[in-house]
Amino acid sequence: MNWTDDAIVLGGRRFGEGGLILDVLTRTRGRRSALVHGGASRRKRSQYEPGNSLHLSWTARLEEQLGRFDVAEIAKSRAAHYLDIPDALAAISAVTALLRTSLDDGDAAGSALFEATEIFLDALDLKDVWPALYVRWEFGLLSALGFGLDVSTCALSGENDGLTHVSPKTGRAVRGSEAAEYVDRLFRLPEFLISASAPLRPGDLADGLALTGHFIDRRLYSAVNAAPPPPRDVLVQRLLRRELASQASGSGSIG
Repeated sequence: MNWTDDAIVLGGRRFGEGGLILDVLTRTRGRRSALVHGGASRRKRSQYEPGNSLHLSWTARLEEQLGRFDVAEIAKSRAAHYLDIPDALAAISAVTALLRTSLDDGDAAGSALFEATEIFLDALDLKDVWPALYVRWEFGLLSALGFGLDVSTCALSGENDGLTHVSPKTGRAVRGSEAAEYVDRLFRLPEFLISASAPLRPGDLADGLALTGHFIDRRLYSAVNAAPPPPRDVLVQRLLRRELASQASGSGSIG
């Protein structure tokens, strides 16, 4: 059996003498793992850094076997491109770690995340844009894995305008004006998560990360008695420091 596909490298681990078990997110087959002969060698290992895009083929006698990857083409070498940009590298580490730990091998749900992940990784040169895209990406991750938040209408009134907060229990949006007595127990819902044209206002990034982080922790990882991967926390702390610095300088930008 064999197939070919586009893939994003999520990580890998050594296997035997110079071999590498490579984890990837494919365009049409979700998350997959297979052996790359010689993939851990000094000459080849830079090709398999997390975040790189590949065109590869998979071969095995049976579908349920580990199989072998043969890489036909390195489409984008992002790890090398952002080597001197710590925040971008932290973003790559967070995205690939979340995908690697939240998707099982062969999980086809990952295919729904392929395009969004490619778009996000390709936007890392836009330093004033990608932090908001990252929060949107986490929002999409929750949705693709069946833990999506409902920010379409107010849970109390059924109206679809003026939504300002999200319940930490139900994940449904509400109007703060209609939940005044317990609004301090809700997560603020930044407008940029509702409207793609909304600007990123002071505090929006912190609020967005707190919102998605709560549900990533409580719905995605607590269900399997695990914690979100450390690279996400590293990225969040970097982004929060940038947001605070930009507010202190009055620049209005977190880039």
